[in-house]
Amino acid sequence: MEYLENRELSWIKFNKRVLEEATDPDTPLLERLSFSAIYQSNLDEFFMVRVGALTDREKTDNTQKDGKTGMTPSQQLDAVFTAVRRLQPSVEEAYKKTTDELIPYGFEHVTFDTATKDELTFLELYFKREIKPFISGIVVNDDLPFPFLKNKEIYAVVQLGAKKTTIGIVPVNHEQSERIIQLGNGGKRFILEEEVVLHFAHLMFKNYKVLDRALIRVTRNAYIMASGRGAEFRDRMEELVDKRKKLAAVRLEISDVFSRESLDYLCRKLKLKNVRVFTSRIPLDLSFLYTLQEYDSDPKLHYVPRSPRKPAVLSDTRPVFAQVKQKDILLSYPFESINLSFIRLLQECANDPKVTSIKITIYRLARNSKVVDALCTAAEQGKDVLVMIELRARFDEANNIEWSKQLQEAGVKVIYGPRDYKAHSKLLLITRKAQGGGYDYLTQIGTGNYNEKTSTLYTDLMLLTADREIAADAEDVFNGLLNGTFVDSPRKLLVSPLALRPQVLAMMDEQIEIARNGGKGYIGAKINSLNDMAIIEKLVEASQAGVKIELVIRGLCCLIAGVKGYTENITVRSIVGRFLEHSRIFIFGTDGPEQKIYIGSADFMSRNTIRRVEVAAPIEDEKLRKRIREMFRILMKDNVKARVMLSDGTYIHDRRTERQPLLSSQEYFYDEAYSKLEVKQNRQEQLKKNRESGAAKKKSSTARKAASSAKKPAAKRTRKKKDE
Repeated sequence: MEYLENRELSWIKFNKRVLEEATDPDTPLLERLSFSAIYQSNLDEFFMVRVGALTDREKTDNTQKDGKTGMTPSQQLDAVFTAVRRLQPSVEEAYKKTTDELIPYGFEHVTFDTATKDELTFLELYFKREIKPFISGIVVNDDLPFPFLKNKEIYAVVQLGAKKTTIGIVPVNHEQSERIIQLGNGGKRFILEEEVVLHFAHLMFKNYKVLDRALIRVTRNAYIMASGRGAEFRDRMEELVDKRKKLAAVRLEISDVFSRESLDYLCRKLKLKNVRVFTSRIPLDLSFLYTLQEYDSDPKLHYVPRSPRKPAVLSDTRPVFAQVKQKDILLSYPFESINLSFIRLLQECANDPKVTSIKITIYRLARNSKVVDALCTAAEQGKDVLVMIELRARFDEANNIEWSKQLQEAGVKVIYGPRDYKAHSKLLLITRKAQGGGYDYLTQIGTGNYNEKTSTLYTDLMLLTADREIAADAEDVFNGLLNGTFVDSPRKLLVSPLALRPQVLAMMDEQIEIARNGGKGYIGAKINSLNDMAIIEKLVEASQAGVKIELVIRGLCCLIAGVKGYTENITVRSIVGRFLEHSRIFIFGTDGPEQKIYIGSADFMSRNTIRRVEVAAPIEDEKLRKRIREMFRILMKDNVKARVMLSDGTYIHDRRTERQPLLSSQEYFYDEAYSKLEVKQNRQEQLKKNRESGAAKKKSSTARKAASSAKKPAAKRTRKKKDE
C-alpha cells in the first residue's frame, strides 16, 4: 500500500534524524559529537538485533514477506545495506566538520601525518612500553586457525608477504589500555590507540614484510529468543547471554581501502558476503567522543546546564503516600527529580511499619540502583516484597540476572513473568494499613524505567494514584505475572496482551462514529514507534472518516501521513533533541469531560500490543488532564527540534514562519519545572515572612501593653484588679 513503509527503512530514517543533530549549527560543538556517537551506537544495535533477525529469517525462510511492503528478508537486507551506505558520507562529513570547528578551542585529532617530530618519538616509545607488551600478533592463513573476533572490538589487520594469502591480526584493546592517548592541551590534542597500533603493526610481525594494513571491527548477531518462567529460566538466560557473544558476524567495518585478496579472505573466514563490508574514513568506534566532553568546560561548547527539579507538587513535610491519598500526582522526567519523588516514595515505604507489601515490575535499572536498595530494605524489615524482573530486557540480561540474585538474597520474592511474553510494564503497587482498619493502596503507572540515570536523559511521565479500582487492576496484573495468566477485563487500566489493543481500537471507533455523525473526532498519540497493522488500518479508517489525527512519533513509523485518499487527516511529527523522547500519551476525543487520556508503557507496535505485558492508566483528575493536554499542544508547536513527515515519507524541519517565536518543547518543559519550583519557594518564603512578621507584631503588641500597664499608678492598677 502507498501509505505503508518498511519497518527497517523507517528506522534508518529515524537514525538519520539523529545524525542531523550532529550537523545542526544550533547544537553546541561537543554536543554534536555526542550525536555522532549516538548515531553509531544506534546503528550497532540495529545491526545486532534487526539485521541479525533478518539474517536468521533469510536462512530459514526467505519466502516470508514483510506484510507492509511485500519484501523478502533478502530484499529488506539489500535495501538496508544500500540505505546505510548512502548515509556514510554524511556521517564522515559530520565528524570531520565538527572536529575542524573544534580546532580553535584546542581540540585536534592528530594523525601520524600531522604529529610533530617530538610527538612521533613519544608515540613510538609509548607503543613499545605501554602497548606492545600487552598485545600479540596472530598470523593466519588456510593452514592456521582463524581467531575469534569479538563483537564490536577493533583489530589491526595487515597483509603479510607470503606464497599464499596470509594476514596478521592484532587485537587493539587490553585491560590496561587508554584509548585516547593524550598529546597536549589537557588531552584535547590526542591520537587513538588503534591508530598507534596500526602504524607500528609491522613490529609485531618481524619475520614478514607488511604489504597493506587497515583497522577492522566486526558486528555480531545478538538476536536471541528465550522462553521460560521457573527457577531454571535464569540459568537458561545466563547460557544464552554467554552464547550471544559467539553468534555469527553480520557486518564488517574497515577503516580504509584494503588488499582485495586479503579482504576476500577475511569475508570467507567470517562467512560474510562483500555487500556486508562497510568502509569508514573516521574512527570505527565513536564512543570516545563522550570522554572528550570532559576535557573542556567552555559553556559555548555545551548545552546550558540543566538538572531535574524538586517536584513542586510534592510537599517536603508529609510522606508521599499521604499526599497521594489526597489527590493523584503526575510527575514528569527529566524535568523533575526521580530521587526526590519516586525513590523517596520507595524509601519512605520501606521504612514505614504500616506498609505491608510492595509489588513492582522491573525492566532496566541503573548501575547502583537505589530502587533495589529500597526493595531490599523493605524485605529485610519483614514486608512482603514481590519483584517481577524481566531477564530478557535486551542488553540488560546479565545485569538483571545479577539484580535478581541480590534481591533474592535479601528475602525478596522474585519472579520472571510469562513464558513467551516480556513484561515491559512500569507498575508499582503498595499496600498500607489504614487508620481505623482496612488498607490503603498506592499504584504507580509510568512510561519509563525505574532508572535514576536514564530519568535524567529520557522524557517520561509517572502517575501516582490511590484509586482503588486501579489498585485492584494492578493486583490482577501481578497475580497474572505470578501465575502465568493474562488480565482480560480490567476495570480501568489498559493491559496487554489481551486488553490494550482492543480497547484502543474501540476508542478509535468512537471517534470515527463521532466524525461520521458530523462531529469533531480527534485522536492524539505520543509514542516511540508505530508498526501495529491493526492500529495502522484503524488510523487510516479514521482519517478517511474525517477524524483529525496528530501523532508524535520519535522513531520508526510504518504509516505515511498525508497520502491523498488515505491519510490526509493524519499529521506525523518526530522530535529529536537533547533528551530522548520516551513518554507515551494516548488521547481520544476533543477537550471536554468525554475526552479519554492515558499514559503507559506501550508503543503502537505489535510486540507491545499483543506480545508483551504492558499497562496504561487513565488520567482522571481534571488538573492533570489539563496539564497533559497542554503538554501535547506544546509538542505540536515545537518548531526547533520537530520534523514533520511529508506524503513521500521524508521528514523536514518544522520551522514554520519566521514571525512565529522559536519553541523547543524540551526547553519549555524544563523552564516550566524551574519556574514552578521557584514560585513554590517564593510562596513558602513569603508565608514564612508573614508568619515571622505576624509573630513579631504580636510580640510587639504584647510588649506595648505590658509597658503601658507598667506606667499606670499602683492604686489605679489595684482598683482595676478589684473591679475585675
